[in-house]
Amino acid sequence: MNIDLSEEAAEYGRQAVRAFEAAGGDDLVRQAEREPKRRAALVGPVLDELGALDLDPRGDAAELEAAAALCRAAGYFAVPFPVAERLSRPAGADGLLVVDGARPAAAVAGLDLSWTAVTLDGRRCDAAARAPEGPPRTSAFVTGLDLRPAGAGGECARDLALGLVLPCWTLLGMLDRAIDLTREHVLLREQFGQALARFQGVRFQLTEAEVERSGAEALAKYALWSVQDHRGEAADDALALRLAAVEAADVVFRVAHQLHGAFGFCDEAFLSWLSRYGQPLRRLPLGPAGTRDRLTRSLGRRGLTGPFGEARERAAR
Repeated sequence: MNIDLSEEAAEYGRQAVRAFEAAGGDDLVRQAEREPKRRAALVGPVLDELGALDLDPRGDAAELEAAAALCRAAGYFAVPFPVAERLSRPAGADGLLVVDGARPAAAVAGLDLSWTAVTLDGRRCDAAARAPEGPPRTSAFVTGLDLRPAGAGGECARDLALGLVLPCWTLLGMLDRAIDLTREHVLLREQFGQALARFQGVRFQLTEAEVERSGAEALAKYALWSVQDHRGEAADDALALRLAAVEAADVVFRVAHQLHGAFGFCDEAFLSWLSRYGQPLRRLPLGPAGTRDRLTRSLGRRGLTGPFGEARERAAR
């Protein structure tokens, strides 16, 4: 079992970072918030340049890795477009959304696209986005969805696994950036005549955040391999990854905001934008408590395999 991304996929991710940076980088999300109707126009040309929508993550293992690397690059800049959801699309739809059947919602406001949704209990639906109830500043493009049953289908389990894993790679890119921004901040900011990075307490906090981020990265690679390998446990592995990723995000953003202080909540700090536009990934389809409950009910008494199970056993000891 080799869970590391191929060099080709890693290079594709680096090219994606450069492409998003050349297209505006951090300004992409700022422009989209000012002009919500243009967000597809802001990101679409970059995806076309990268050949993103020609990738077949469902049918080719190498292209699934490339899709994951692209999602991570999009997360690094908080790209204001559902890249992961577009890449995981099934045949006959423009994108795939994993939703809570009781309160379906997604960050797809204002996009003229057709969506397939899969609920956490494995029901496939056609989804239509409602008109947004608030501006992007307060909604982060999240809007409610109207669902219409589309039959169970034979791909629901794979839909669920893929639709959970790729957005976690987007969130991972956000955690990468939050760590980078915080490291840069504590190296430059001085207090009592020395850089913040020289204080032992600051180093401990950064180490805690990096341990969480690197742990989520390892589990993201394993869950991606599980999907590639068509494992029967892939959906459970994806749920476990989601739980680990949102818990890591809570730690990373807590530390990042603490070390940035009030400045981290200002528009001048890109951390503020990352934190705000990362909320849909962290809260939908369910937050940490709901995801943990869903995973527990899905597993029953079976337990997890692979590094997920090993981590659970270490915690129990």
